[in-house]
Amino acid sequence: MVTLGIRRAALLVALLGGLLLALVSPSSAGTARASTVEELSHPFGSPVGANDWSCRPTEARPTPVVLVHGTFADSRTPLDRISARVKAAGYCVYSVDYGLRGTQRIEDSARTLAAFVDRVLASTGAAQVSLVGHSQGGMMPRYYLKNLGGLGKVDDLVGLAPSNYGTFRAELLAPAGAIGCPACAQQGAGSAFLRDLNTPDDSPGDVSYTNVVTRYDTVVVPHTNGYLTPADNVTNVRLQDVCPGNLADHVFIPANRTAIAITLDALSRPGPARASGYSPTVCLP
Repeated sequence: MVTLGIRRAALLVALLGGLLLALVSPSSAGTARASTVEELSHPFGSPVGANDWSCRPTEARPTPVVLVHGTFADSRTPLDRISARVKAAGYCVYSVDYGLRGTQRIEDSARTLAAFVDRVLASTGAAQVSLVGHSQGGMMPRYYLKNLGGLGKVDDLVGLAPSNYGTFRAELLAPAGAIGCPACAQQGAGSAFLRDLNTPDDSPGDVSYTNVVTRYDTVVVPHTNGYLTPADNVTNVRLQDVCPGNLADHVFIPANRTAIAITLDALSRPGPARASGYSPTVCLP
């Protein structure tokens, strides 16, 4: 009980800190900056191994990987560990800032992602990218796929605690929505945005969709709202079904060893990741 209380407190501190950063960041009186490729670069730079524009894909790793942060986060927070691991596995890795720390309308954030993907494809000469997104970053790219011509440009979409069907944590959404976070309201379970996004097909095209969730998610509630409808091109996996003792929460799932192993499995094989059959070593701290 004490551990869960500390986890929730840490989560709220992270959310409120990110919200404050979003509110004090320069904007154009609320005008979306959808045409920019990179917004509000993180003051501490890109995550480890990312955004090396001289990187060229190899025959073994032909598909660059774009990391997509969540609401109130940025292109580095909390993506250092997964970026370093994906880079070490041989991929060209990139990370995008969007939507005033992910607070602006999701439609506009998706346009920023679309421009960034085009830049990565032009720089690397690759035919497609793979997207690895945390929270909103696991859901928002599906708007890009469905509505902005992304289906032919994306091989894999890996969502880490993605808000695919939103959250019932209204106490997190309402205050933020009232003070400048349209994306928060759009991520409410049953929102008009999500109803449209998920109808009639929530996993369109030949993209491989992998959704990694955690039972200890206190942001996407219930955590199963991160799942997509079962299909041949969809894998839904809960960390605790792979490693029963895994305590990863919403904020730190991108740094979790098991989540990273599942992500690498998705990136390195045809189709989505496996739902089971992982080595016990992925459960180590």
